[in-house]
Amino acid sequence: MDIVFQTWPWYVSGFLIGLIMLCLIYFGKSFGMSSNLRSMCTIMGAGKRTAFFDFDWKEQRWNLVVVAGAMLGGFVAVNFMSDPSNVDINPKTIEQLAHFGIDAPNGKLVPDALFGNAVFQSLKGILILLVGGLLIGFGTRYAGGCTSGHAISGLSNLQVPSLKAVIGFFIGGLIMAYFIFPLIF
Repeated sequence: MDIVFQTWPWYVSGFLIGLIMLCLIYFGKSFGMSSNLRSMCTIMGAGKRTAFFDFDWKEQRWNLVVVAGAMLGGFVAVNFMSDPSNVDINPKTIEQLAHFGIDAPNGKLVPDALFGNAVFQSLKGILILLVGGLLIGFGTRYAGGCTSGHAISGLSNLQVPSLKAVIGFFIGGLIMAYFIFPLIF
């Protein structure tokens, strides 16, 4: 039972993701979290006003179950199976975070300064969340999918647009980490 409560090595997790992708390809399905936003809007009646949301969402029910499972799994993992003591953060990362005034996540998985409730108590924190959310939403729609859809499903299907999107995600992440993040903090 210990294996369930330990961090799984990349080769086990990667192998399982690969098996799931083979099953999805076999059944003619494609994986992606952001497509569920379209389904949710359709369920709420947006198809009456916009043609983009006028489709049979019931064909995507399985994907809605994936989102519910991801949320439930995340809750269970954090509240019942999480052991942040085995997270080994590079000392250089801790030093760089300290340079920006962000304490290391002692006994937690993420720093409170970025992911704690204190973020909601400052105008800067709220603006970062709002602008970041809008940019992620726009980018997801503009790229035709999210990182999980393109990087896992699209690359598994050997789709060139997904390869271009994943390269863009990595370049954007590097720009954020090395240029924009220091400006914000």
